[in-house]
Amino acid sequence: MIRSALVTLLSTLALSACVAPDQADVAPLPAPPPMAGAYGPPKPLIGLDAKRLIARFGEPRLDIIDRTVRKLQFLTGGCVVDAYLYTTARGKEPTVTHVDARWPDGKDANLAACGIS
Repeated sequence: MIRSALVTLLSTLALSACVAPDQADVAPLPAPPPMAGAYGPPKPLIGLDAKRLIARFGEPRLDIIDRTVRKLQFLTGGCVVDAYLYTTARGKEPTVTHVDARWPDGKDANLAACGIS
């Protein structure tokens, strides 16, 4: 008898914890902070297709087409610039999603130092 009363009491207490609080007791969530770029500010050339790159820089030094990526390499402003183009949606033209720049000796270069903005 005492055991069933104890089980009933504990069950009632456990279930009462599941009751939603009054709306007056709940504070609204603060607005999320503004979204930042995943890797900093946007880079020039991102989103361009191969035709626009070639129109801007001329014929590429290298044009490597793989199953999922196309790499175009240009020499510009004394720099070697690699543009990686991926298809972001089915049926769409591949566009630049990543850009690397380096000096001819292999050291990293900043796109602005290569005259690209």
